[in-house]
Amino acid sequence: MARRRKGREINGIVLLDKPLGGSSNQLLQKVRWLYKAAKAGHTGALDPLASGMLPLCLGEATKFSQFLLDAEKTYEVTAQLGVRTTTSDADGEVVEEKPVDVSEEQVRDACLAFLGKSKQIPSMFSALKHQGKPLYHYARQGIEIEREPRDIEVYELDVLRIELPYVEMRIKCSKGTYIRSIVDDLGQNLGCGAYVTRLHRTEVADYPTDKMVSLDKLIEIQESLEDGDFKALDDLLIPMDTAVSRLPFVTINDAERNRFDNGQSVKGICSEALGEGVSYRVYHGDDTSGIFLGVGEGVLDPKDQGIPKQEVFVNPKRRVVYTS
Repeated sequence: MARRRKGREINGIVLLDKPLGGSSNQLLQKVRWLYKAAKAGHTGALDPLASGMLPLCLGEATKFSQFLLDAEKTYEVTAQLGVRTTTSDADGEVVEEKPVDVSEEQVRDACLAFLGKSKQIPSMFSALKHQGKPLYHYARQGIEIEREPRDIEVYELDVLRIELPYVEMRIKCSKGTYIRSIVDDLGQNLGCGAYVTRLHRTEVADYPTDKMVSLDKLIEIQESLEDGDFKALDDLLIPMDTAVSRLPFVTINDAERNRFDNGQSVKGICSEALGEGVSYRVYHGDDTSGIFLGVGEGVLDPKDQGIPKQEVFVNPKRRVVYTS
């Protein structure tokens, strides 16, 4: 007999304003404890020396965390030119110091050169896994692991301030982009070296900055709760379907919901008939104000190839399990 998971069956997303210091997993476990949640997961770690938006998924929302992991992110970063460290940030040992003999125009041009698609070699101090262990585990032992270049894209890059040797930038980028590596490459391209002195994540996908909440605020609220009353904390949760808000949606009726809940393909009314292989949000009701049931994948109906364009067949991929 399977052991029942302890904790509340609470579903939603907390937009934590991560403070400096501490790992993302440590903060996740702290928030999970504050909410007394049965299940929790994050959507991509932030370095201990980084701060800012860290979406934390509680309960069934963990099933959709991959969509946020794959989403674009926006960072504000301060780089100091003239110094290179082992980790490309302030946590590493200084390995090289050079004079900063460059103009502001040269710095600006070098920064803007990172716009667009490129290949990036992940830092040895990243959380990427090699044989089950993160790369930083090997780096701390002085072991160098060969890494394959990865496709990344910088969608936007704004140079906010140049006061040499400091450069401040705002960077909107694709998943898998390491800002420390961009800064290290910037220093190498300028011939003087550079490292990150400040890194703050301001955006993940479409989540609003003003919905972030600090750990101190969560602790303050939790300490003021009456026994068994979590309403003040739960009111801070963002609905879990916001993790997939960019997907087209399908609405289904009562009968189709029973089929979806049992893992069977369903036919529903869709916002965009995009065809086979497309992922859709699935709701029970007339629109997205109904009950969010999960994500399905569009399929061709083997019995009827002539269904109207406003209808679509989907197979369940990730289903929400609601408990009474």
